[in-house]
Amino acid sequence: MNATKKKRKPILLIDDSIDSQRIKRLFCESEVDFLEYHIKKFEERCCGELPTTRTPSVIAEEGLYREEEKIRDYIKQLKQKQNKLSQPRQIPKQGDNPNHNQRTEESESAYW
Repeated sequence: MNATKKKRKPILLIDDSIDSQRIKRLFCESEVDFLEYHIKKFEERCCGELPTTRTPSVIAEEGLYREEEKIRDYIKQLKQKQNKLSQPRQIPKQGDNPNHNQRTEESESAYW
């Protein structure tokens, strides 16, 4: 069984406004995977009119982001997380950690 959890993509709700197009471009330039829903198509196909929904908005696992500044901060956080995950992990060599032998002896002493 595969124990890895698949991450859900953020959903970007947009309309025809300049603000929406600017945020969409920012997502694309940042190379962040996302799903796009135009608010009019969403209203036609799904739930009818969404009077309280403002665009652009982002619906993500981490929360709901409605203002441009908050969306920009969210994208910045995603990029930082991506960069952190893409960096190779440094595994210390046995001689690099002076407490290595002490910890090994302590853990082995639990068995004797």
